[in-house]
Amino acid sequence: MLDNLRLRLASVEISPLLALLGLCCGILAGGVIILFRLTIESVQVSFLPGGLLENYEALSITARLIIASLGGLLIGLLFQWIDKGGRQVGVVHVMERLAYHQAHLPLKNAVLQFVGAAISLICGHSAGREGPGIHLGAASGSLVGQWLTLPNNSIRALVACGIAAAIAASFNMPIAGVVFAMEVVMLEYTIAGFAPVILAAVSATVLTRWVFGPEPAFIIPNIQIGSLSELPFIILIGISMGILASLFINLLQQFTKWSHRFSIWQRMTIAGVVTGCCAIWVPEIMGVGYDTVNSSLLGQIGMTSLLSILLVKMLATTFGLGFGLPGGLIGPTIVIGAVGGAVIGLLVESFYPAQLASIGYYAMLGMGAMMAATLQAPLAALMALLELTANPDIILPAMLAVIIASMTSNHVFKKESVFMSLLKARGLDYQNDPVTQSLRRVGVASVMDPSFVVMPRLVSLQQAKDLLNTNPAWVLIQETESTEPKTLLLAADLVRYINSKERDDNNITDEQIDLLEIPAQRYNTAPINIQATLQEAVAMLKSSNASMLYVARIKRLDIIKVYGVLTSEIVNTHYRY
Repeated sequence: MLDNLRLRLASVEISPLLALLGLCCGILAGGVIILFRLTIESVQVSFLPGGLLENYEALSITARLIIASLGGLLIGLLFQWIDKGGRQVGVVHVMERLAYHQAHLPLKNAVLQFVGAAISLICGHSAGREGPGIHLGAASGSLVGQWLTLPNNSIRALVACGIAAAIAASFNMPIAGVVFAMEVVMLEYTIAGFAPVILAAVSATVLTRWVFGPEPAFIIPNIQIGSLSELPFIILIGISMGILASLFINLLQQFTKWSHRFSIWQRMTIAGVVTGCCAIWVPEIMGVGYDTVNSSLLGQIGMTSLLSILLVKMLATTFGLGFGLPGGLIGPTIVIGAVGGAVIGLLVESFYPAQLASIGYYAMLGMGAMMAATLQAPLAALMALLELTANPDIILPAMLAVIIASMTSNHVFKKESVFMSLLKARGLDYQNDPVTQSLRRVGVASVMDPSFVVMPRLVSLQQAKDLLNTNPAWVLIQETESTEPKTLLLAADLVRYINSKERDDNNITDEQIDLLEIPAQRYNTAPINIQATLQEAVAMLKSSNASMLYVARIKRLDIIKVYGVLTSEIVNTHYRY
């Protein structure tokens, strides 16, 4: 029964079973995100003055420097102790596993992400918790799929479920979680994939609201929408955020290159010290910074402080993350966008005191525009603003701001998504052309030809006739009991040979047939795991000498069971759909 369920999940069509698994992954990922957040907040409350979250501003100058520096050293020693493969964490790691490892995320990396990011955020490093949350959510979905040995296309779908659940749980925004998973990380939209992803986001949001309440991540003031006369200022926000996003990505790339001159523990210690030094002058840059976002939305920060936070937050974030601190960059970009938008709002208020919109209005637009330009995700940014404000009137100006910001960053400064830029900096790419998308959505189990029979190389005529009674299309030849099948022939050729022998002599039932010697068209073949997608099948056909594949359950390099035959014609037929 489990095998039948796996075969059904290999299909590209909408599956109620996959939707149910998406729901379960959403609960699991939501629980992990809640545990991650509670771990960080419980420690912060225990030592920060007044028991207030992110109240690093109340610490002494010496305490801020020591905490950030020691945090960097501790993380560096932890990562230095882990092998090179196990220390890869974050959203870029998730995208790499999606592109090159069929969405199989290791447990060891996820555990290191949890511990490392928790230390980083507790010690006040300028990073966000959403990036680590995406890794933890993706790993939750992937590990469920690996544990159930599901087809890789289904594991990929469960990874999307985990990502959507993580974003939804982090921001209390289920719609933005769904769109973010599809637009930023998966880089594709599929009808079959929406049902499980939506259920995952809903279940994670319900679980988060049960624990933390229904309040959104930010304090949203009563935003007053301005008149159409403010469209030039909205355009200015878009251009400004596009420039800031390009600068952010460029600095992150440069610091990432410079960091390779040092060992792991050295670079993270340096990053901690730099963060501590920045916090001496601008303590608001420590931590995620959502308290600063709230103050910006409420218009409680002056121009000088806003500019200081903007510049130093960008420097501390790009340096720290570029040198390897295991935090996220989504949170800091939101802070930078809110602060930058508030700066423009104050400027507008100074020169045009009759303007109708509030400072919080400009800060909100700055948040969305900066997020869209940095991630190249305008739709996710729009959905985030809509869910945060619960005000559809913000969509019109927000559409203008996020599109201009995205185009400024992408077309004027030639910047891709920050995650794609970092992936390419590693010498990798995210294969995302339409053909590749089509191939990796379909598991080999759903398109294979199950009409086959396995025969030993030497077989009697009677034994061959008995095995052919099921009318198979293919014969898979196993040369010896201890070797894997390597040759495939058409069953029709064997039937033709048997019929010719019987016409010549009616009493040859005990005659041995050498299936590698009879006149027939034979094909070199190779095994492919039943979990594989058509993308993997195409890659194997190109890299091996095989002209056909047979689908099998493979465990520790041993063939456990053969399920069917896969030809290049079958692949070509199905990817067109």
